[in-house]
Amino acid sequence: MKDGLAAELLQGVGGGQNISRLENCITRVRVEVHDESQLALDRLRKLDGVKGYVKQGNQHQFIVGPGAASKVVEAMREFIAKAPATVDTVSQNKALAKVKYKAPMSDALRQLANVFIPLIPAFIASGLITGIVNILKRPDIVGDFASQYPNFLGLAAIFGSAIFTIMNILVGVNTARVFGGSVALGGVMAGILSSPALAQITLFGEALQPGRGGVIAVLLVVVLMCWIEKRLRQWLPESVELILNPLLTTLITASLAIVALQPLGGIISDAIAHGATLAIDRGGVAVGAVLAGTFLPLVLTGLHQGMVPVHVELVQAHGFNALLPILAMAGVGQVGASLAVLMKTRNARLKKLVKGALPVGILGIGEPLIFGVTLPLGRPFIAACLGGAVGGAVISSAKVATVITFGISGLLLALTLVSGKLMMYLAGWLAAVICGFLFAWFMGFNDPEE
Repeated sequence: MKDGLAAELLQGVGGGQNISRLENCITRVRVEVHDESQLALDRLRKLDGVKGYVKQGNQHQFIVGPGAASKVVEAMREFIAKAPATVDTVSQNKALAKVKYKAPMSDALRQLANVFIPLIPAFIASGLITGIVNILKRPDIVGDFASQYPNFLGLAAIFGSAIFTIMNILVGVNTARVFGGSVALGGVMAGILSSPALAQITLFGEALQPGRGGVIAVLLVVVLMCWIEKRLRQWLPESVELILNPLLTTLITASLAIVALQPLGGIISDAIAHGATLAIDRGGVAVGAVLAGTFLPLVLTGLHQGMVPVHVELVQAHGFNALLPILAMAGVGQVGASLAVLMKTRNARLKKLVKGALPVGILGIGEPLIFGVTLPLGRPFIAACLGGAVGGAVISSAKVATVITFGISGLLLALTLVSGKLMMYLAGWLAAVICGFLFAWFMGFNDPEE
């Protein structure tokens, strides 16, 4: 089935010779092409297995669902590799050289998110393990399990917290990869910023703080490192570039990092962590409703990717994340709105699409519902936002928080909550589903023809 969908997608985008970039995320096949006129979008949208379509900048994104996206892209690459080389390299180079229209803000935020996306599996594992450990420590649920198996819980806690021990190193490596620098030097820069030996050094009358600024400082320093490394590659003679470039890049970047960028990262990091926490604590119901109610539109524009460092900073600063459970309600509101669509529509294809997308939507993967159901219908998308706003208000008023940065949403997020907040999270979840359903039911929609 995946091979068939891959072949149809490949044919619909004009063949392998028309593809300039092919990749996937968790749910989407992402394609950039040389010649837009060769795209058969009307046919591609109707393919079995394509649950939705969206275009961001030059990128055409086909939502095929979790697990399927990587398999489809792998099959497409195999077909391209087996096809005869018919590409006119001159024409291709001209096409690649053309100036492309891109939204600067979303493009920058997409690069930022690409630093953290490879870490999602580790965040998921860490969050689930930590959540299970928290449950096993509660005598009201599991009795004296903690006293009987202390070594088991101790090892599990190490498994769950390991990602945070090496977080800065991983971010440094990924930042260098995304911005075109040496990945090893990216890890070295993060290691310098995190070194415990910094605490023994005094600069300008103050002791240095290992890890100050967290991932924000690492991002600033490694982006600068990549820029310096590229400039030196251009300026240095080839005979000495291999030796002098890493040496000079490390010395220059590390010096600027300690003197300026790490303190600046610390200021930004503190502002993000304290600002977000203060807004949620003081804003209560209103802030929760606004955050959850506006999150789906942010997903459409790609600006939601800028929230990723905020989630990481909240966990690094406080040990918990009060923002993620609020934003998760946006997807939950969509589940309710989609249920209303399922019950009201007479369109067989739409019914099939909703039934296929609902299970993963309940588990927190909402893109098939956004682009396949609620957004094309219009009013159900607004209903989903309103339902999410109600759920966000409930979550914010109850001060529900999770121990995970991001990567899990929906019902699964309940396994990673701070102890004692499970029932309030479920209350918010039900409120978002019910209100999303009611808003969509009474607002209605134009049932599409077959």
